[in-house]
Amino acid sequence: MFESLQNGLKSALKTLQGKARLTESNMREGLKLVEQSLLEADVGLDVVRDFMGRVTEKAVGEKVLLALDPTQQVVGIVRDELITLLGGPAEPTIKLKAGLNIFMLCGLQGSGKTTTCGKLSTLLMKSKQSVMLCAADLQRPAAIEQLHIIGKQLGVPVFSKPGEQDPVKVCQEAVEEAKKKDVTVLILDTAGRLAIDEELMAQLKRIDNRVEPDQVFLVVDGMTGQDAVRSAGAFNDALELDGLIMTKLDGDTRGGALLSVRQVTGVPIKFIGTGEHLDALEPFRPEGMAGRILGLGDVLGLVDVVRSAVDEQQAKELEAKLAAGDFTLDDFKKQLKSVLQPGLMMKMLGMLPGMGDLTKMMSGMDAEGGARRLVGIIDSMTPQERRIPKIIDMQRRQRIARGAGVQPQEVNELLKQYNTMAPIMKMMAGQGAGGRMAAIQQLQRSGAFNPGAQLSRPKGDTGKRLSSEEKADLRKKREKELRKKRRGGRD
Repeated sequence: MFESLQNGLKSALKTLQGKARLTESNMREGLKLVEQSLLEADVGLDVVRDFMGRVTEKAVGEKVLLALDPTQQVVGIVRDELITLLGGPAEPTIKLKAGLNIFMLCGLQGSGKTTTCGKLSTLLMKSKQSVMLCAADLQRPAAIEQLHIIGKQLGVPVFSKPGEQDPVKVCQEAVEEAKKKDVTVLILDTAGRLAIDEELMAQLKRIDNRVEPDQVFLVVDGMTGQDAVRSAGAFNDALELDGLIMTKLDGDTRGGALLSVRQVTGVPIKFIGTGEHLDALEPFRPEGMAGRILGLGDVLGLVDVVRSAVDEQQAKELEAKLAAGDFTLDDFKKQLKSVLQPGLMMKMLGMLPGMGDLTKMMSGMDAEGGARRLVGIIDSMTPQERRIPKIIDMQRRQRIARGAGVQPQEVNELLKQYNTMAPIMKMMAGQGAGGRMAAIQQLQRSGAFNPGAQLSRPKGDTGKRLSSEEKADLRKKREKELRKKRRGGRD
């Protein structure tokens, strides 16, 4: 996601590192490269000018130039202004009223609107909401069939009226049906066009006026750049949008639409699509996105991804076990299996601070395949070995390796990973968000997010580092104590 923008900003900010001192002149040179990176990413010209004006005003100030680490100060300023550009600190949730909530989704053909109806349903169902879909795109018969297929996949009812020509009537009847079934959220999949025209806007206005949806979302394709920004402006003029859902960001290397659309239209981004699967929709968090763009990570976003990947009941059981100081290889296997969804491991890596380069390096590797090998090794162990790994000696390791079809060295590496993770997982038990983030970052440093890597066990507190003189004094004291013990033994 946004690889070219990330690389450009990273290179621009790198030019400020290693300078003997930062002056207004070389600061402006570095910021010029930041501006160039944004323009190459297809960010709107007016947006770039406003953004760079704010950054430059703060970055060339006396406080930054005289700071102990001015480069980090500049990174902080760029991050803060990116957050402002993306919409400022925001709560990534949709507040639902009591009773039926009606969401109207609109957009041009090819934006991923119908698929997004399914993705939004998945997200709402995770928060225990009952959902119904309404097939109101009567211009494209395949859209109705596609929505029914998605509904069947998710176990969500889909309302449609074969032969009906009036989308307003379809939506109104869907509302009545949803009320009868005590549905919490009804999602209207409205018609799209290849381009904006008066007929499309008139139809959408009629649905908006007659059905009175609680939320109107525009689905836009992030890969279309400034065309997405222009279409968002046109739809907002006609409908007064409540928010945007930006799709296909997993294939967008530039990010121009994402960075421009809020400032140009005033419409907040509510959700982002990050993949083809029906669970690949995330609530949009400006702070997390700014961190990802600058390679600073999005640990809060990572916590949400991990939480959604792990079964709720399993999570409660694991929490109770960890609180009791118990974390076995069976528990380790369950955690590995929970991240074996396609692309999930790479997504998690991309959210970790400073892991952008590793994500690129691993893009051609089968990270999920490595995790499956680890699961296979654990499956080759006896229940007692999984419960008490300490009993696994060399003979047992060779037997486990034969059963899993791997080399004994891979069994050794698995046990090293387990020995690294176990104390950190136990440390997370009962911790708040801050404690869990610290534990996740320790797992990152140990290499736990790269199955098959060499891991280092977490070190305990070793106290302050001793000087060579202090070490010599300590050695003399130990020798003295040893001589005393020997003399005492002769007495």
